[in-house]
Amino acid sequence: MTLIQLIVLAIIQGITEFLPISSSAHLILAPLVVDGWEDQGPLIDVAAHVGSLIAVLIYFRSESAMLFRGGIHTVLMKPSDERRLFLFIAAATIPLLLAAGLIVATGALAYLRTPEAIGLASIVFGVLLWHGDRRSSSHEGLDRITWRETLSIGAAQALALIPGASRSGVTMTAARYLGWTRAEAARFSMLLAIPAIGALGLFAGIEIIRSGANATMAAAAIVAVLSFVTAFASIAALMALTRRISFAPFAIYRILMGVALLAFAAGAFG
Repeated sequence: MTLIQLIVLAIIQGITEFLPISSSAHLILAPLVVDGWEDQGPLIDVAAHVGSLIAVLIYFRSESAMLFRGGIHTVLMKPSDERRLFLFIAAATIPLLLAAGLIVATGALAYLRTPEAIGLASIVFGVLLWHGDRRSSSHEGLDRITWRETLSIGAAQALALIPGASRSGVTMTAARYLGWTRAEAARFSMLLAIPAIGALGLFAGIEIIRSGANATMAAAAIVAVLSFVTAFASIAALMALTRRISFAPFAIYRILMGVALLAFAAGAFG
């Protein structure tokens, strides 16, 4: 794998992980679009996600500290706002873990990594993002989250295992359908990324052990660092944009990408 490919993959991961446009779809498609590029394999995927995880932990360091304290308060059975937030994030992650375990056990992921499946998912969830974003906002403040909302968003996050669906995209879409503001939806989605990325990284690590890594640790380190830098910038940009524009540009991009992928799969480009 060349240095250029590593750099491009790291930038793709960093930019797309937290934008509602599906990082996994872009990472899977890059080797298909560029001639001569091999599939990066699970080790590079893990490295890219580690960089993104560190970025969200640092950018949301106050919330990350709250979650850490909430975990301690949960163990000690101490009621607190931190414990409440920790339990909400934990509960919303359970559907994703269950779905990931099912996919790993059945080997269904291979059937979801095709250009046709990714293109269709990009279009469908892009339309839902656009439609959900048109809802009026009546929900302000994460301190007003309910268990029903938490579990609804968690169930939607499980759909992120479909390449092209976008973890951030489906969680923000669900939150917008529930009446959350764009900034609040984006913030909660970022916090959900902490256990989600960690859990998916664990599954990828299991895959590495089972099949063997096809990349060096030096290459993985390069990807992790570059992914961190671009992810941090991406988070900052998204949080600023949520206060100025709608999610419509992201929805349009997803639909156009999906159409292009379906055309590519059908051989329209040669």
